[in-house]
Amino acid sequence: MRDPRFNKLASVLVNYSCAVKKGQLVRISGGPASEPLVVELFHEVLKAGAHPSVRMVPDELDEIFLENANDEQLRYLNPVNLYEYEKIDVSIGIWAEQNTKALTHCDPTRIGITQAARKPLMDLFMQRAADKHLNWVGTQYPTMAAAQDAEMSLAQYENFVFNAGFINEDDPVAAWKRMSQQQQRLCDFLNGKHEYRVVAANGTDVRMNLDGMRWINCDGHENFPDGEVFTGPVLDSVEGTINFSFPAVHHGREVLDARLQFRNGKVVDATATKGQDFLQSMLAMDDGSSRMGECAIGTNYHIKQYTRNTLFDEKIGGTVHFALGAGYPESGNANQSGLHWDMVVDLRSGGYVEIDGIRIIEDGKFLRDEFPR
Repeated sequence: MRDPRFNKLASVLVNYSCAVKKGQLVRISGGPASEPLVVELFHEVLKAGAHPSVRMVPDELDEIFLENANDEQLRYLNPVNLYEYEKIDVSIGIWAEQNTKALTHCDPTRIGITQAARKPLMDLFMQRAADKHLNWVGTQYPTMAAAQDAEMSLAQYENFVFNAGFINEDDPVAAWKRMSQQQQRLCDFLNGKHEYRVVAANGTDVRMNLDGMRWINCDGHENFPDGEVFTGPVLDSVEGTINFSFPAVHHGREVLDARLQFRNGKVVDATATKGQDFLQSMLAMDDGSSRMGECAIGTNYHIKQYTRNTLFDEKIGGTVHFALGAGYPESGNANQSGLHWDMVVDLRSGGYVEIDGIRIIEDGKFLRDEFPR
């Protein structure tokens, strides 16, 4: 019997997150494990009067490609994919890996070449989203592999996923609208300010300038679950050291105890106790991969634990995160890269966030009642 919560999730994704309209072309993409949710999404898109287009790709293809493609194939930009990115009105993506470590032993240089080749796709996608010509959302399907990464049983992980997205509540949309209001008050307070600083008990002390940047309210319309506000720094303004609190995972590769030192906006030193070679190869991917494209504050206090899944970990209430690589045009950050890699700093064990010298978060909690809590 199919879990009825998938029907509820599909309805929220189609009708709230993407606000699908009659006549739109809607791409639904996910691995084979996500079939129950894909089916429910297909139903909901049809009910909205739109045109569903399903892409269900076997997980093994990425590994096969990275192991067997020649240099020309690694650098090839498929024009069919480019055409698809130009034409779709809505993209609903589902992460449903059955083996999250499948690419662990793939050559990181080859991964970097492939990502750099696909940069025009990322640029087009992000620009169309910024221009409001494309609505998109990405969500996690609760697989056994993801549950193992989170050190939970599958049933526990399913409950974790649905609780993080408020799907267990009677009216999830109403809950997201309440969060949206709280986050908008936070964005309104932050917008127009200049100097942003984060200090954490783990040795992080980084500051940056936000002149001309805009804080964005992430309230379930793009990532799902959501719960963050983000912007991007002036590119050459980032100064200081960031020690990331949790393992940083990218393409199934895990980097432990990542430490980045910034000077004039660029990473000048990068170390890790595990995965340092991979970290440095990603930083060397292109001109923008060693610069910061995003800085953000996690606001979803329904998410309390680290799960080795950035979708959830970057939203943990009481954390902040920073992304190496591509910035989001709507924030004002113009950094371009084939990389976008979010890494999290936990403030719950000690730390604070200041904006123009005003402390807004201390030990993981907002100091004003009108902000998320």
